[in-house]
Amino acid sequence: MRLFQFILFLMWVLPQLSMAQQGWFQSENKKGQLSIYWGYNRSHYTPSDIRFTGSEYDFTLSDVKAKDRPSDFGIEPYFKANTFTIPQYNFRLGYFIGPKWSLNFGIDHMKYVMVQNQTVKIDGYIDDDNSVYQGQFNGEEVLLTSDFLQFEHTDGLNYVNIEAQYFDNLYRFTEKHSVNFYAGGGLGIVYPKSNVQVFNVERSDVFHLAGYGISTKAGINITLWKYFFIQTDYNFGFLHMPDVLTRPSGAADRASHHFFYGQWTFGVGGFIPLSSK
Repeated sequence: MRLFQFILFLMWVLPQLSMAQQGWFQSENKKGQLSIYWGYNRSHYTPSDIRFTGSEYDFTLSDVKAKDRPSDFGIEPYFKANTFTIPQYNFRLGYFIGPKWSLNFGIDHMKYVMVQNQTVKIDGYIDDDNSVYQGQFNGEEVLLTSDFLQFEHTDGLNYVNIEAQYFDNLYRFTEKHSVNFYAGGGLGIVYPKSNVQVFNVERSDVFHLAGYGISTKAGINITLWKYFFIQTDYNFGFLHMPDVLTRPSGAADRASHHFFYGQWTFGVGGFIPLSSK
């Protein structure tokens, strides 16, 4: 009986697919559509030289390693209205200015955490009679313990950007279901909320415009029922942050560094036609 039902099902569905099948590279004109996307990411960063300046110090730490800090997956924080922005997230709002090209506004909320208790080289000076780290340095090694330095952009490493994106079909199963390719590039500002504590002095933990970035990406989009999609992509970019706050607002103390990053994202979204055509 089940075999008979399965055969009847195939007899119904296969003609539907054959009639609706579009094949490879059957592009759809998306001009005039909006797209909106929400997803989450994992990120990694190249080591960077970080310079710290203040009234009593000016030193550079070489090849400092950092990592991201993903939230454990679960109902909370990923699916609750008051916590879903806590994990490393990505937001995009786009408009198709042509059949295949869109302009997108995006926020990449990454988290950058200096690896604690690593040994790095230090150059410069610390001129503070009350600090056990006082001295002149020329390539000596220092252990980055928590009482010397804590350095994080964890709320977060916010890259606010505008990008141009190319979107095209790879394979259309039906008029409403397809696999698509997209790629693009953009630039923007870095607006982190940095959690920094130098020599155990009162920390800085406020939003601040710290620099700029450029980025590029490529990914795969699976569109379902014409207006909904899931997609994944890989981003590669460069962030230059010459003005990171390291003490409470009003102090002149700063840090500066630059690095490359890689980011894998996964999320869901939708297309919204702005006309009835």
